[in-house]
Amino acid sequence: MAREKFDGVIESVRYSPEGQVVVVRLYEKRGPTYSDWVLLTRAELVERLKAGKRFVIGERVNLMASTFNLTSSVRLAGAPGKQVLTTSQSTTVERDNLQGVPLF
Repeated sequence: MAREKFDGVIESVRYSPEGQVVVVRLYEKRGPTYSDWVLLTRAELVERLKAGKRFVIGERVNLMASTFNLTSSVRLAGAPGKQVLTTSQSTTVERDNLQGVPLF
């Protein structure tokens, strides 16, 4: 079985009072391994998703370097200019919702 390819693993998120992602804490793929924690703003994450990068939700396995427990993929949904970040497959998402991601 082939390994799923992705560019980063989102570990936690911070939302604004309006329910929009403010910043995410993630591990970025850097060659054959992953970085330490990196903070990305919502705008930076959206820009990378639009550029074709793939991000997933997960957590690093303790003492196992680049091994993660993964749960779901992050995608952009909605009309251009009103796009939301979501892990849901629903097409009627109205606000950012990274389900299952712990808050920080």
